[in-house]
Amino acid sequence: MLNVGLTGGIGSGKSVVAARLASLGAVVVDSDRIAREVVEPGTDGLWEVVAAFGQRVRGPDGRLDRAALGEIVFADPAARARLEAIVHPRVRRRSAELTAGAAPDAVVVNDVPLLVEVGLAPTYHLVLVVRAAEATRIERLVRTRGMTAEQAAQRIRAQTGDERRAAAADVLLENDGDLAELHAALDVLWRERLTPYERNLRERRAVRAGEARLVEPDPGWPAQYRRLAARIRHAVGMGELRLDHVGSTAVPGLPAKDVIDVQLGVPSLAGADALADRLADAGFPRCPGQWWDNARHPGGIARWDKRLHGGADPGRLVNLHVREIGSPGWRYALLMRDHLRADPGRRADYLALKRRLAAADPDIDAYAEAKEPWFDLEHRYAEEWAAATGWQPPPPEDGT
Repeated sequence: MLNVGLTGGIGSGKSVVAARLASLGAVVVDSDRIAREVVEPGTDGLWEVVAAFGQRVRGPDGRLDRAALGEIVFADPAARARLEAIVHPRVRRRSAELTAGAAPDAVVVNDVPLLVEVGLAPTYHLVLVVRAAEATRIERLVRTRGMTAEQAAQRIRAQTGDERRAAAADVLLENDGDLAELHAALDVLWRERLTPYERNLRERRAVRAGEARLVEPDPGWPAQYRRLAARIRHAVGMGELRLDHVGSTAVPGLPAKDVIDVQLGVPSLAGADALADRLADAGFPRCPGQWWDNARHPGGIARWDKRLHGGADPGRLVNLHVREIGSPGWRYALLMRDHLRADPGRRADYLALKRRLAAADPDIDAYAEAKEPWFDLEHRYAEEWAAATGWQPPPPEDGT
């Protein structure tokens, strides 16, 4: 099933998004509702909360007095951490139970207010973040929850900032407009991304570019790579493995196809085959057939074998190249990236070639084949540059 994380700050309209997705067919797992359930009267969760914060947080009816508890924890980070240590493990266990009970072809939307704060983003196939201006959120909280403006502002500022949430977002939903506008955006998201993603995931089908269409450099490409890398890391564990951002989207300022190239380095290709199911479950199914890079050493072997996986998400095309660490193909992917970063002349030559080839024949396979002679020449130039500068494969840029 497709597991989607949904989050947003208090007053952002996250619940409205969850309700719309539920009406479209999603199975919504509401962490706020579960958080209330695990501290209902008679639960060990309520007992622990009262033991930690005293009888003042229990109302006359025996239920948790949320207003009294809120006054304590939202002004005291240490108290908030104590509360989260009690509630969050129970919420995670119950959420896992509900997700496991969903149909195999379900789109499960996990409504998690603190998704970013507790580091859950890599555990989902996709993360949706709802965002609204602080003034909008304060007005909503005053109108719908009876808070004063000061209380609303305090609650907002006690949470993580919008910038950190946005960094975790695969989809950023702006919710300062009217309800019809938000619903329209969600309907398109459901139809064009979520349901195809679920189907591709279930059928283990990678989405691949059909034509070579160049776009201007996107400053968000490195962040998109980091989110993909975090999911891969969560799926396979790292150990002796290594992840790198390679290809044109890893070269700042270089127009490219809007496809993120990720290199997963493994000790052996036999080990890569053992990872195939875990990668597919995480949204990176293996592409059928045999895959290799043409060897660049004259007189040597004809090809450098690899495994190729793609992304099941139609909204983010990915090439996941699985190569043996230390192999010529693995080394060349890093060398060419770093050489193009360092040499503006070669970078300009490569861009001119890409534009000419894409204009002549946008078919992706023809485009790739036509670049091969340039890659042969680039290999020689890059090796000369490496010898002159002492270049060696650098540590992974994100620490993996």
